[in-house]
Amino acid sequence: MVKKLIIAAIEFYRNFLSVNRLPRCRFYPSCSNYAVEAIEKKGILKGLILSIFRILRCNPFSKGGYDPVK
Repeated sequence: MVKKLIIAAIEFYRNFLSVNRLPRCRFYPSCSNYAVEAIEKKGILKGLILSIFRILRCNPFSKGGYDPVK
């Protein structure tokens, strides 16, 4: 139930609040896709932690590239 609520919040952000209407994330999959996949695969707590660290890595000084949920 909580997992679905968090994923719905990410989907809402992606569809309505994200300023980047074009894909501009330095990573593949995008940070929001990564967050959903991490939460689905690793559970709520570990998925959120992985997502936070991913967002912190997504900055102008990062090379980016392919970065799947491990």
